[in-house]
Amino acid sequence: MFVYYLIAAVIVGIDQITKYLTVQHIPLYETIEFIPGVVSWTYIQNDGAAWSILEGKMVFFYIITAIVTGVVIYYLHQYAKGEPLFAISLAFILGGTLGNFIDRLHLQYVVDMIRLDFVHFPIFNVADSALTIGVLLLLLYVFLDEKEEKKSKKKN
Repeated sequence: MFVYYLIAAVIVGIDQITKYLTVQHIPLYETIEFIPGVVSWTYIQNDGAAWSILEGKMVFFYIITAIVTGVVIYYLHQYAKGEPLFAISLAFILGGTLGNFIDRLHLQYVVDMIRLDFVHFPIFNVADSALTIGVLLLLLYVFLDEKEEKKSKKKN
């Protein structure tokens, strides 16, 4: 279990470092090209969720984060033993959840900075990326687990 908590902690660390560096080096709403036409860094403050939905609903986010964190830890201990893909997906979800939660508690908003220049998409951060990767890995796990379950039923 320790390794999965370590993964979550590394994600939180990278997330918080990138946010700190963004705040220290990029003025609010300014953009710095990183890979022209692909990715740039744009510092914004988001007090909502993706696409700024539910702006200013911090109490709601605190409650949801507490629930998600509890559920993820519970599943990590109860069901992820011996299931590395499931455990890694939960570690990414936990790291992403906690990374943004730290911002919400400390700043009352989330620092976002990664902008994809080739598509119209909300500006996001490392925690958001970890959450997305975690959910995608979880979906992959469910798909593979279901496929394996069907195989074993056919053998019986």
